[in-house]
Amino acid sequence: MRVERPLLNALRNPSRVIAVALALAIVVGTALLALPVASADGQRAGWVTALFTATSAVCVTGLVVVDTATYWSWFGELVILLLIQAGGLGIMTLATLVVMLLSRRVGLRVRSVVQTETKAVTAADIRRVVRRVVLFSLSVEAVVAALLTLRFALGHGQALPQALYSGVFHSVSAFNNAGFGLHPDSLVRYVEDPWVSLTIAGAVIVGGLGFPVWFELARTWRRPRQWSVLTRITVYTTAVLLVTGTVFMVVAENSNPDTLGGVDREHRLVAAFVAAVMPRTAGFNNLDIAALRPETLFMTDIFMFIGGGSAGTAGGVKVTTFGLLAYVIWAETRGERDVHVGTRRVPTANQRQALTVALLSVGIVVLATLTMSALTTQGFDVILFETVSAFATVGLSTGITASLPVPAQLVLVALMFIGRIGPLTVASAMALRERPRLYQLPEERTIVG
Repeated sequence: MRVERPLLNALRNPSRVIAVALALAIVVGTALLALPVASADGQRAGWVTALFTATSAVCVTGLVVVDTATYWSWFGELVILLLIQAGGLGIMTLATLVVMLLSRRVGLRVRSVVQTETKAVTAADIRRVVRRVVLFSLSVEAVVAALLTLRFALGHGQALPQALYSGVFHSVSAFNNAGFGLHPDSLVRYVEDPWVSLTIAGAVIVGGLGFPVWFELARTWRRPRQWSVLTRITVYTTAVLLVTGTVFMVVAENSNPDTLGGVDREHRLVAAFVAAVMPRTAGFNNLDIAALRPETLFMTDIFMFIGGGSAGTAGGVKVTTFGLLAYVIWAETRGERDVHVGTRRVPTANQRQALTVALLSVGIVVLATLTMSALTTQGFDVILFETVSAFATVGLSTGITASLPVPAQLVLVALMFIGRIGPLTVASAMALRERPRLYQLPEERTIVG
């Protein structure tokens, strides 16, 4: 049985589906958070506060203008939790379906151009993929919630109901790379607790790699030479960035008494690792972001901009985009005509898509940063940090979010929305609309550099 034509058309226009779905979820979330029952004091939240929080939750960002634990009631926190789950799981499912559709088209195009246009995704395929994504997500969240609940109850003296609620909330928020927490200092109080910090960091990494990568690793983890280009770039680039981030954090902040230097020596390496994981795009912070040195803030900007894996819950331009461009540069410096990743050659179209996504993202961040600079008197470095964090749906902040004027906060709302749908929809739309040109113009080289 084939999928109905409207669903097929929707899959072939993912930008429209994702944008509409996220917009509707934000509208519903804003309406629910604006109810008096959603606030701890029983007063109706302002529409900007409700809109900002709903957008941040649906786009799994974590930026907030009010403290989650004290401003919202249990109903408001539950709404935020459901919005996080819907946003993360929905994006992950849709992204996985798009990856599946793209892989079918690319694979069939190698065999037969005609088959490419006639092959369709079956209803069984979609049901199977959605079921696996949901089961995978809920299973990981359940394991993480159980580990955190035990630690909160046995190690931090919380009552079992409170420990269970806190464990589930932080588990869902971590796996979906949302960064919402129930403490004003996020994870700073757990900086010397490896059980809590490493469990949350592990959930962030698992959610950020993406379901297609985990599904392939489950089958071929012992045979790296058989990995696809997607899995190879995602795994290797993620590993390099995590190691690089950890080393940089140790070197830059080890002597800073307000951040890593204030942590006991036996816990510093773990603290540095967790701090390197969070810009990938989790939003939790185990160190005081406002106390980081300027060079660390700038390096964190870079890590946030890169983000996590495709078809995962992380944001940013994705490690696949960054990794592929690194392979392109490597091939160009070696004078090679083709770009090879492992035993595969990367099509020129993929290279153009990666370059387009990266440059469009840079343009958006630059424009938003200039706009924010005109709307507030904050320093350029913290404005850039806030802008990149919003666009990459990270949620880390130096603490200026709540003090920004309303127009600047609305800029961040737009950035979170664009950043959540941007890289995926741009790349997939270009790939799905790719058509061969029936003629070629004369070639002419130009000077570059």
